[in-house]
Amino acid sequence: MKTVRLTMAQALLRFLDNQYIEVDGEEIKYVHGVFGIFGHGVVVGLGEALAAKDHGLRFYQGKNEQGAGHAAMGFAKQNNRRRIMAVCSSIGPGALNMVTAAGTATVNRIPVLFLPGDAFACRQPDPVLQQVESPYDYTNTASDAFRAVSRYWDRVQRPEQLMTAMINAFRVLTDPADTGAVTVALPQDVQGEAYDYPEEFLAKRVHHIERRIPTKGQIDRASALLKAAKKPMVICGGGVRFSGAGKELENFCKTYHIPFGETQAGKGTILWDNPYNLSGIGNTGALSANRIAKEADLIIAVGTRLGDFTTCSKWLFQHPDARIMGINVASFDAYKMNGEPIIADAKLTLEALTKAAPGYKSTWGDRIQQVRDEWKAEVDRLYSEDAEPAPDGSPLLSQARVLGELNDRLLPKDTIVVSGSGSIPSDMQRVWRARTEDTYHMEYGFSCMGYEVAAALGAKIAFPDKEIVALVGDGAYTMLHTELLTAVQEGRKIIVVVLDNAGFHCIDNLQHSQGIVHFGNEWKTRDDKSGRLEGASVQVDYAKNGESWGALGLRARTPAELEKAVKEALASKKSVVIDVKTSAKTMTHGYESWWRVGTAQVSTNPEVEKAAKEMAAEVTKARKY
Repeated sequence: MKTVRLTMAQALLRFLDNQYIEVDGEEIKYVHGVFGIFGHGVVVGLGEALAAKDHGLRFYQGKNEQGAGHAAMGFAKQNNRRRIMAVCSSIGPGALNMVTAAGTATVNRIPVLFLPGDAFACRQPDPVLQQVESPYDYTNTASDAFRAVSRYWDRVQRPEQLMTAMINAFRVLTDPADTGAVTVALPQDVQGEAYDYPEEFLAKRVHHIERRIPTKGQIDRASALLKAAKKPMVICGGGVRFSGAGKELENFCKTYHIPFGETQAGKGTILWDNPYNLSGIGNTGALSANRIAKEADLIIAVGTRLGDFTTCSKWLFQHPDARIMGINVASFDAYKMNGEPIIADAKLTLEALTKAAPGYKSTWGDRIQQVRDEWKAEVDRLYSEDAEPAPDGSPLLSQARVLGELNDRLLPKDTIVVSGSGSIPSDMQRVWRARTEDTYHMEYGFSCMGYEVAAALGAKIAFPDKEIVALVGDGAYTMLHTELLTAVQEGRKIIVVVLDNAGFHCIDNLQHSQGIVHFGNEWKTRDDKSGRLEGASVQVDYAKNGESWGALGLRARTPAELEKAVKEALASKKSVVIDVKTSAKTMTHGYESWWRVGTAQVSTNPEVEKAAKEMAAEVTKARKY
């Protein structure tokens, strides 16, 4: 056996550089590069290997480890999981900063390889700088915090362990059902240790991503359920997009006259004007999809996790005889809500099921077009509404109006829009009209504040010729926007639209809807008399903040100013921050939806107790599991 003497870190990079996938006959180089911030725990090991020029992996210098992780996830998500990046950090706070990003990747089933540095395996210099010491378990380090949020976790304590660690890491990363965050911790001394690695381990490796073929029994069971139903509907989840099953879903719905609602991850797989597209479904869904869901007697859940926002906490499907059919490569998801599990690839299953019930038609008749027309009129109204001015008379924009101006008039139709937290994803799932496939990029599994700007950079690296627009609230922008500097550094132009309503108003809405006074969510100065945050609104100039990073800063308070700013942003060669001042309560409301939260059953505030009783009454309408 021929061998090559390399350090563990050098072998790791050579391995990453030689990983490919094959999907439907197309071979794709899988690992694009490494995002990270060097610390003492990684700079002399993995950092030394990255600094060499004998590999094809690009290094991106992050500005915050969590942001670097989000950028890597944005890159993989926009590539429909067919290209990935690794993320590296030092051993202590840098590693822990990445844990949130790892959780975001796992919840959304997006492959990202996390490589945190770790304490010395030999333990001679312990405790080293930034090492977390555990008096009850000496093997417990900061890297163990990744265990709860990783689909695969390993620690390379000897250089030869790298081989089994990486084979297993890529087994999980390339698995459509099990993918997510993969963490391989790298003790800082082992990174630099040399070993004679077999050449075959370092050679080009192709991971074949096979489609799981539905069995005849599965298609027979699925078609029997379909033929027994009068009013079936489909939930289009992210699995439809990742499987490339958009055309098959279109044909399925057209053949059997079946409408579909979209989850956040599935939205944009089929365009908004498809005659069977009811827009978003669930707690942040459209009236069209939610009304149909209540009348449906069969829910065909394709590639969806069936999260509480999609099912309205298992309350939405109110037909007394409604059945659930789960088409999913992940058995964990296919079995949810006591569904009939069809554990198979979405594309192949829909293709087979479209041929399995010849002559079948649902009994929806004109009902689908009726609810679509009603919803179109409502979105047209939202897209043109005006907002009340600020207390000082300054004009403000409606949040829904901003989305309408961007979506209907100002942005090119193939612009990739990125968002992830607050009320903006809710509004976008309801009203955004996707006019080009795969241009709606939403992280709403973890709803991680701070995902937006970093993921927009990742999407830009994935598609450098596309306009990338991050739509972010002031709360999420403030929490994490430092990869804007990385975008400037890399010359990767992104447009960041900050919708500033001076607070965490999404949560303020939830708080007030349960009878609680406005408390702790509006961005107000402390009032000396009450001792509470009830003073004047905190004023922030986000355009100036963007300018401080080297971006172009623009401002808008009216539709005309927004149009001028967007035109200037599109013409700009560098990244842009548009500070849009919006009225606090101009997001869209719920459309015949419900969400279960833990409202206080006993309170000195009678409005809270009233809300708790109403909540309990709705719980009785929800499915038990």
